[in-house]
Order: sequence, then C-alpha cells, then structure tokens
Amino acid sequence: MKISLFILFSFFMAFTKTSYAQVKENDILGEWLTQKKDSRILIFKQGDKYFGKIVWGNNSFTKDIKNPKKELQNRELMGLVILTNFTFDGDNVWEDGKVYDPLEGKTYSCKITLKNAEKLNIRGYVGISLFGRSEVWTKFK
Repeated sequence: MKISLFILFSFFMAFTKTSYAQVKENDILGEWLTQKKDSRILIFKQGDKYFGKIVWGNNSFTKDIKNPKKELQNRELMGLVILTNFTFDGDNVWEDGKVYDPLEGKTYSCKITLKNAEKLNIRGYVGISLFGRSEVWTKFK
C-alpha cells in the first residue's frame, strides 16, 4: 500500500511540475524595465533560445560608444540584442546565455531567474555565478 501511494504521489508531482514548468517557460517573454529604469528590454524567443533587445532607453548616448571593437562603436543601441542564447532549464531559470552591458562595453555569462510574474533576476558573471552582479528587472505594462 505504501509503495502504491508513493508511486501515485511521484506520478502526480512529476505531472504537476512538468505542466507548471511548461506554463512558466514563456513567462519571460515581453518587455522588462531595467533596475535603473533607464531602459526597456524586449525578451523574445527564436527556436528554443531566448534573446533580449533594447526597445527604449533614456541614456545620454544612443550609440554603442563603449564597445571595445571600434567598428561597432557607431551602431545604434536601440534594437541592439543584449541577451543571447538562453535556454530554459525546466524550472524557473534560463541559463547558458550571455548579457552585453553597453554602459561598460562588456559581455558576461548570464542566468535569468523568474522571481515572480513581475520580477526577473538577471545575474551577470565571469567564470562562476558566485562572482557576479545581479539586477532585478520589472515587467513593463
């Protein structure tokens, strides 16, 4: 009897987690306001990867002037893809991606965690996630 209950409980939990994860996978999509509220990022999906591009900003510069590659310093920030190649881990984390910070001109490894329907934790790091910096972005309405 205990084994039957365990199997039934395990099946229920597996099914519940799977259906919950499928719903959450695309919760990251849409526009997000950065922590400093100086930019909006549109997160979108191409194939099975997630990306994010700048769709609005109120910075004092409009070109990618901090980019270490001289040939890219003249490109527009508006429309620039700054989040690249994220994959959904089956829970509430999108990982294995990169984030480009145009204010510093640097690219970092990154993971994104959905804190709730209104908040994203963006963690940029070098090497391992322990050595990094986080920002909380808010869903734009």
